[in-house]
Amino acid sequence: MATDFRSIPLIDIGPLVEKWDDPNPTRDQSVAQVVQNLDKACREAGFFYVTGHGIPDSMVKEIRSISRQFFDLPYDEKLKIKLSPTTGYRGYQRVGVNVTKGVLDKHEAIDCYKEVKPGMYGSLGEVMEGCNQWPNDPPGFKDLMEDYVNRCTDLSRKILRGIALALGGPLDMFEGNIAGDPFWVVRIIGYPAINSRKIPDAINDIGCGEHTDYGLLTLVNQDDDITALQVRNIDGEWIPAPPVPGSFVCNIGDMLKILTNGIYESTVHRVTNNSAKYRVCVAYFYETNYDAAVEPLEICVDRSGGAKKIDGAVVYGKHLVSKVLNNFVF
Repeated sequence: MATDFRSIPLIDIGPLVEKWDDPNPTRDQSVAQVVQNLDKACREAGFFYVTGHGIPDSMVKEIRSISRQFFDLPYDEKLKIKLSPTTGYRGYQRVGVNVTKGVLDKHEAIDCYKEVKPGMYGSLGEVMEGCNQWPNDPPGFKDLMEDYVNRCTDLSRKILRGIALALGGPLDMFEGNIAGDPFWVVRIIGYPAINSRKIPDAINDIGCGEHTDYGLLTLVNQDDDITALQVRNIDGEWIPAPPVPGSFVCNIGDMLKILTNGIYESTVHRVTNNSAKYRVCVAYFYETNYDAAVEPLEICVDRSGGAKKIDGAVVYGKHLVSKVLNNFVF
């Protein structure tokens, strides 16, 4: 579980990215060191920065830039892709629509999910059935985002392979029935400046309230010049996660906490933009298979005292839907 950490560790995962498909990558001392660093970061903080990830910095910046261009559009233009239950909860939401633990969040966003065709998961998938709503303006938005999602999916798989090794398991421990066909979520988020006159008085100053993430792993692409993300340590202190240019902030989600039997924690975090600047963040969430029944892995139960800390299995899609249905005020 999270400790009394005072800062977020930084890990150069370049060696792991280079040798992720080697049958025995830890023969390379540099890969073994990455695995050791991942284990330490996951045990102590549940959050870490990754560099050496292989996604071009030009693309990382372009993703934020094109997102900002969308949020700069007139409100009526953004509403052309308005989120609603009929869109499978995909699309644009204005400030004050997203709710965290019953409190309205001070952000606007585009929500995107791996597309779910009718009947794909039976009744389990009905709420999430739909296609993503991509704006026509700015031009090229859809193609750029889909390319970025593919790259983040590939990167997340590589990081999870390193985490599997850190737990003493095989490289593909989190694949197959767990995440061989991973679901994904992307939230393209805009946080208004602290003194924005466009925000109703009823909205508090918390950009996104304290929460844990739902899935396996999150990659956060945040503006380089604004510190807004905060992570809570075991003492209840909010530790800032200032931007590190060229990095992603990576953190553990609820499904990985369950799979590891609590060896790794999904750490509570929040976002507060106290800057005079508008902040953009694009968060990619790497999840299990949509219909995966998630429960502690035997190897993790053995490594954590021999008793399961969670009885039964949590079906990821059911977990996601329960969260989504409580996240919006229309």
